[in-house]
Amino acid sequence: MIALKIISVILGFAFTSFGYLIFFKKKYSLINGFDEDFKNKRKTIDYARCVGLVEFILGVVILVVSVILIIFC
Repeated sequence: MIALKIISVILGFAFTSFGYLIFFKKKYSLINGFDEDFKNKRKTIDYARCVGLVEFILGVVILVVSVILIIFC
């Protein structure tokens, strides 16, 4: 159970930090192959913002669930 708590906290921090960097700091190079696809007009900035927002929200949810897991278990 301790391993699950540690993994969930690490995963939550990772998703939150990458989502923050992509969505708020506009570091689109963190998305695999985005620069090449953007130059070839296969992907847009809206796609990158959506990916960043999804990662950020998912990271926050995982962090909240892991804190609840730590407190109650």
